[in-house]
Amino acid sequence: MKKTLIIGASPDPTRYAYKAANMLTKFNHEIVNVGIKNGEVAGVKIEKPEIIYTDIDTITLYIGPALQSQYHDYILKTKPKRVIFNPGTANYELEKLLDQHNIESVEACTLVLLSTGQY
Repeated sequence: MKKTLIIGASPDPTRYAYKAANMLTKFNHEIVNVGIKNGEVAGVKIEKPEIIYTDIDTITLYIGPALQSQYHDYILKTKPKRVIFNPGTANYELEKLLDQHNIESVEACTLVLLSTGQY
């Protein structure tokens, strides 16, 4: 299973980050929720981007490019194997930075990848 860090986690059930957290746990992927909202999703507390995790396989983004720059260092220090840019989050600058650090960037939908067995 792929331990996944969700950036932009939200306790709002109408948000795609919320749906992804629940689907990831349904498929037995351990999650870490990171965001600015308080609360929990899929039984996991939403944290601020303070703890650097070293065992993350995938980071899945649910924040737009305008907010991503404040997470660049956090993402790089986490050293995930890949970062998924969900619809609306594509960011050439961050993708280039990830490439320079040998981190795979994928423009896809986490929900679709899970649903089709491609996660």
